Amino acid sequence: MAISCTYKIGLVQMSMGPDPEANFASAVDRIRQAANQGANIVCLPELFRAQYFCQREDLRLFDLAEPIPGPSTEELAAVARETGAAIVASLFERRTAGLYHNTAVTVDASGSIAGIYRKMHIPDDPLYYEKYYFTPGDLGFHATDTSFGRIGTLVCWDQWYPEGARLTALQGAEVLFYPTAIGWHPAEKDEYGAAQYDAWQTIQRAHAIANGVYVAAVNRVGHEQGDVLGNRAPGPGLEFWGGSFVADPFGRIIAKAAHYAEEILIAKIDLELLEDTRRNWPFLRDRRIDAYAPITRRFIDPQQHREHKPESKS
Repeated sequence: MAISCTYKIGLVQMSMGPDPEANFASAVDRIRQAANQGANIVCLPELFRAQYFCQREDLRLFDLAEPIPGPSTEELAAVARETGAAIVASLFERRTAGLYHNTAVTVDASGSIAGIYRKMHIPDDPLYYEKYYFTPGDLGFHATDTSFGRIGTLVCWDQWYPEGARLTALQGAEVLFYPTAIGWHPAEKDEYGAAQYDAWQTIQRAHAIANGVYVAAVNRVGHEQGDVLGNRAPGPGLEFWGGSFVADPFGRIIAKAAHYAEEILIAKIDLELLEDTRRNWPFLRDRRIDAYAPITRRFIDPQQHREHKPESKS
């Protein structure tokens, strides 16, 4: 397809209330706002239809899941056709009884589903009990063509793994989108909060640099206790730190949202800058693909892989 040299992306940083339908309506309104501001591709936060429900393990919460294609993708398709913008939306996918995924769907401007990505890395930490709800993705890492450019979608915990970013970029993705739900435990914020956010931003800027691509991370914002379907999680809840941002192909921050407010970020994707960055910093050229086979192992035992020393000829 013919791809223009520039296009714009929009990131919707938003807070979620207890009513999934109200959250969806709010997201649709913000998609329209982003499109009116010139965004060609709009990305929503992770699992935007509800408050972050994985703060506890509750069988009833599987009722939030839906098929893909399904009601949400049908409505988003109509919004895509109306606005002329492609949409990246993170949904709780019901694949069949007892099989659920955390899935990012790309709906093109025509209303067709251009791509589906199922979250590959699933966390299991205090207040992030995702392994209870989500089966690890089985579609692998891939890039998707839209009417405006070729993009990759990964989801939240995938942010910490350079392998996923690399494999997606190697398939031609110009932008890596990361729909996200990440925040502070209130008791830890004062001591660790700044370092946690800095690490989160740094690892993703590194993906941009190492691969010569744009990276767009869109987070939710606000304090939540997983209030959904008439119940909430026990405990202090989570304070989602916002701070959504876009980094260019050399890791420079070109758009950034606040930590405590809903915002719509608009950023320009310039393919000439991507090309120029890769010419001057040719990391893909210099990769030693002949030497990377051990990366597929869980761990490399140093006792089994000592440097071989040639025998003495004396």
